[in-house]
Amino acid sequence: MNWWQDMVCYEVYPRAFADSDGDGVGDLPGVTARLAHIRELGADAVWITPFYPSPLADGGYDIADHTGVAEDLGTPEDVDRLTARAHELGLKLIVDLVPNHTSDRHPWFQEALAAGPGSAEREMYLFRDGRGASGELPPNDWESAFGGPAWSRTGDGEWYCHLHAPEQPDLNWRNPKVQDAFTEVLRHWLDRGVDGFRVDVAHALFKAEGLPDAGPGQHRDPLRNHLMPYYDQEELHPLYRRWRVLLDTHPAPPGAVPPEDRVMVAESAVFDPERLARYIRPDEMHQAFNFAFLEAPWDAPELRRVIDGSFAVPGSAVTWLLSSHDAVRPVTRYGSPARARAAALLMLALPGSAYLYQGEELGLPQAQVPESRILDPLWERSGRTERGRDGARVPLPWSGEAAPYGFTTAPPDETWLPQPDDWAPLTVAAQEQDPDSTLRLYRAALRLRRAHPAPDPAAPPSWLSAPGAPHLALRRGDLTCVVNLDSRPLPLDTLGLTGRPVLSSGEPVTDLLPPDTAVWLTEGDPDGAHR
Repeated sequence: MNWWQDMVCYEVYPRAFADSDGDGVGDLPGVTARLAHIRELGADAVWITPFYPSPLADGGYDIADHTGVAEDLGTPEDVDRLTARAHELGLKLIVDLVPNHTSDRHPWFQEALAAGPGSAEREMYLFRDGRGASGELPPNDWESAFGGPAWSRTGDGEWYCHLHAPEQPDLNWRNPKVQDAFTEVLRHWLDRGVDGFRVDVAHALFKAEGLPDAGPGQHRDPLRNHLMPYYDQEELHPLYRRWRVLLDTHPAPPGAVPPEDRVMVAESAVFDPERLARYIRPDEMHQAFNFAFLEAPWDAPELRRVIDGSFAVPGSAVTWLLSSHDAVRPVTRYGSPARARAAALLMLALPGSAYLYQGEELGLPQAQVPESRILDPLWERSGRTERGRDGARVPLPWSGEAAPYGFTTAPPDETWLPQPDDWAPLTVAAQEQDPDSTLRLYRAALRLRRAHPAPDPAAPPSWLSAPGAPHLALRRGDLTCVVNLDSRPLPLDTLGLTGRPVLSSGEPVTDLLPPDTAVWLTEGDPDGAHR
């Protein structure tokens, strides 16, 4: 079994994690100083979202140099120190690769604008003539995932494609120069000792030949994503096979994992299980994010359907996540801290690997960011109807009774995003002292998870509950997880379970499992973990 098949990976959004220099913005030295928190939590790996130079039109995913380091986040030497410290603590380090687009400030795009229509420089991107009598209409009907058209017009009359913000022009992946350039980006970070890559919007790099219209309903039904002419194209897979060969063969520097242990995970918003499984064939990606699980409602039959569907393709590397820097935090999405805690125990009991997002282990709710401080481009692109993702990117509370809660020494009104006034009970320091806190629950769950591994991380769980039941009961090796999603207490003796409760997401459980509560039971050694 490979280490990543049942790993727990902790996502860090560096500008909101920890600030080391008092400018109000989290940075790489801040991450390095706080890595012990992640190790103590029980994670096996850390995924760092982009720390590259960026004008920040989209939270750092508009990159001006894919091998550089943003000045406000640190230096290349800070990356080396972060990598070395992670390895010293036994943590693998995964970094973001953002290959679909660049910043409009990237030298390639600036050169393309200067070179003009028909130039080789413009072939790095998707420039096209417009439709209409004088080219005044976009080349096709494609819509941006952030709202509005996926095309912007330049001063010379041509249009360029951007599936996200206008400041994020899409690259032309049919151009061999683009492919060669990103091969060098991969080599650069492998040489610096990273252990893997999370590939941003991995389903979107190639667009259909001829750039045909997509039709109505774009970005509104994720189940149809694979039918869009800008998603899930066949040419992706030969590219990822070449990248896999590179990861498997490129020499590793001291301290990094050997080539055969590297990992590449796809952020691929493809919801059809069979099509998603193509990204994780043995010679392509190692994993793909399971967005169907993240977006499933608090409903037992639906969650079971998604879990079963995740194992629909035998041998697949299954992943689970409840949150990310792009998603509404579970406490808010599910409607209560109790449900979020129960969902965590469900996720961590499932065979496969789990991804945690910073602050999830603290039970943070989605923060309400004042309109004057919103940074997410979704806000403006939606006509100020969608507040966007900033509420999940508010800086972490580490200690203290008031903002900035130990995140920085800067004044509270100078932090990357403003923190709520009522987060004092949610700080790391406060929760470490509370035996019933969400932080203590996650630490206990990760200890138990390690002590009771799934016999086969790629095999579905053994269901102990009936299909359609308002509760879920499943077995992971010698550990049993029961989650009550009903509005009534669940008598555990009706399930025919064996073993004793060793961890509960709510009050200690004896005979009745309260609503919105999960419990773990085992007949083996609980490893000292309990609630």
